[in-house]
Amino acid sequence: MIAHSGLASRRAAEELIREGRVLVDGLLAHLGQKVDPETARVVVDGVPLPIRPGLVYYLLYKPVGVVSTASDPQGRPTVVGLVPPETRVYPVGRLDADSEGLIILTNDGDLAAHVAHPRHAVPKTYLARVEGSPGRKALRALTAGVDLDDGPARALGARLVGKQGGEALIEVVMGEGRKREVRRLLAAVGHPVQALVRTAIGSVHDATLRPGAWRDLTLDEVRSLYMA
Repeated sequence: MIAHSGLASRRAAEELIREGRVLVDGLLAHLGQKVDPETARVVVDGVPLPIRPGLVYYLLYKPVGVVSTASDPQGRPTVVGLVPPETRVYPVGRLDADSEGLIILTNDGDLAAHVAHPRHAVPKTYLARVEGSPGRKALRALTAGVDLDDGPARALGARLVGKQGGEALIEVVMGEGRKREVRRLLAAVGHPVQALVRTAIGSVHDATLRPGAWRDLTLDEVRSLYMA
């Protein structure tokens, strides 16, 4: 069961079961138990275990100009068109067409709901090139909260990375993802965004990916997203 998922050796999996750390469909697992990977829900230490055959998880670096949907009525290129077509996948959350950076595509509906839902507040990290030179007051305002037209919003973290000329780089960590929220937050504190890159989703990051490139998520990364 767990060993077959690739997350543990058979001996380690048996130890987890003996310690009562594995649930199958809400009940304690037992040694030798048969599990239907198509329907069973397996949880280890409170974290769901992706065991269903055919699940795929892609980490894509979305380029500017590509939309974060499965299809687009305007005919623009989509993130789905940049990953292998053999399995039908969907983007987890959104990244504006004029922004770039990391986005996950998967056919695991449970993970998608977990990462995208504001209730779980899975952090997303962004690097923004902005107009002007933000001071401490502006950075404090980002984390204290700003009233936007669709309600209050705040960053989980914000720090100045560097300055050059009349612009600056700010790292912003968000716990939710309302439409163009990072851009609207920074504009509200007086520093409109010139360019925006998402650099991490939870603890998942990859500085080696270039625009348009993708790779499979590792099993450890999938578990880290469920745990986030």
